[in-house]
Amino acid sequence: MKEVYLRQSHPIEPVLDDDSSILILGSFPSVKSREMGFFYGHPQNRFWKVLSTIFKDDVPCTIIEKKTFLIRHHIALWDVIESCDIVGSSDGSIRNVVPNNIQYILEHAPIQEIYVNGNTAYKLYQKYIFPVTHRQAIVLPSTSPANAAYSLEKLSLIWQEKIQPNRIGLNESTR
Repeated sequence: MKEVYLRQSHPIEPVLDDDSSILILGSFPSVKSREMGFFYGHPQNRFWKVLSTIFKDDVPCTIIEKKTFLIRHHIALWDVIESCDIVGSSDGSIRNVVPNNIQYILEHAPIQEIYVNGNTAYKLYQKYIFPVTHRQAIVLPSTSPANAAYSLEKLSLIWQEKIQPNRIGLNESTR
């Protein structure tokens, strides 16, 4: 069966505010995320569970709860890609990339650290975003259900070690 590439544009606005100190970037929204209109919408994606573990908070369920969670924990969230040709949700199929204007977030929030969710997001960041921003990104293992090599516990431990909320001023008193 021949793979069908479809041109897709990013349908979700970035989440940030004037206090966002962490920026987390994915590659491009999955089909489920595009359908629901918000990041990490696939029920098997562990993104929200991992963040909830790190920040010792309830797992947000609705889009409003997720946005509130991000703002409360000073997290900006977006993706590297604005538009691309893609087969379904497969990061491995991404081609003909137009990157998002990450500079917008860097100009509107005091971002201290940039993280990317998975190796594909990191490669895309290095190719399209780093040459513009000259800001290093820290790669985190993907929370995608396709990344079956990592349990929820292992993902949470690695993300916790790398993000270290206390190191960047996100301790209990700022929540």
